[in-house]
Amino acid sequence: MYSDLDWNLARTFLAIAQEGSLSGASRKLGLSQPTIARHLAALESSLGVELFIRSQRGLVATEEALELLPLAEILGATATAFARKGSGPSGEVRGTVRISASEIISVEHLPPILARLRRNYPHLAVELIASNAVADLLRRDADIAVRNTNPEQEALIAKRLPGVKLGLHAHRDYLERTGTPAELTDLSNFDVIGFDTATPALRSIGNTNPAFERSSFALRTDNNLVQLAAIRAGFGIGVCQVALASRDPSLVRVLANQFDWDLDLWVVMHEDLRANAKCRAVFDALVDGLRGQ
Repeated sequence: MYSDLDWNLARTFLAIAQEGSLSGASRKLGLSQPTIARHLAALESSLGVELFIRSQRGLVATEEALELLPLAEILGATATAFARKGSGPSGEVRGTVRISASEIISVEHLPPILARLRRNYPHLAVELIASNAVADLLRRDADIAVRNTNPEQEALIAKRLPGVKLGLHAHRDYLERTGTPAELTDLSNFDVIGFDTATPALRSIGNTNPAFERSSFALRTDNNLVQLAAIRAGFGIGVCQVALASRDPSLVRVLANQFDWDLDLWVVMHEDLRANAKCRAVFDALVDGLRGQ
């Protein structure tokens, strides 16, 4: 019975679990809601278990469903990787490559690199996951990832690039209104833009400088794009990539000698894709493009 189980039922199960409703799964998969309901009923009948319970918040997964969910996620990732693998012959730069990168890199660094890729390889399509979450390349969440952390899995090919330097910046108009801090301790008199979630790195800085404690931030957000937008809008002083800020003459670096962070930068892909022409082309383009920025 289980060997004949329709894979489409597992895909529907995964969509319902991710979206929390039949209507959400319907939109995600492009199927009608009655079809989604039939798939769920067929799967529950085949397995002999109830997978979801209706509540005011939508469909809630049962314990049996929660046990099946990791397996369904693996099936989904494998199916996606299978489709990408088959989207073009391995010797040709055509088909689809899926990239994962942080929001700030995706928005501020990758567009010109991807534009050049498209001009050079017009039959290549790119799927970009703009997220600060680390994609699992072993489970094929993505083909290639741009990371700020050293990859530890042995089955990955990784290229380390020059580190990303971070510094404190503010809009020139803001500093004209408030003056410029001379010491880190002066930041308590300024509007500091910081993170909402206290990471270990942030806590270590806060231990030595109260201005970097979460309670001292005038604006708290974990979204780096929002932080950058707030700096550009003249809200206050915040952390920004030095190279990125240098593109905008209205942004001024402050306390350069007292605040200087370096982030690692890696381009990573699964070793199984080493001989895949489209993935190799994208990997090399990312390495060359990010190294030159």
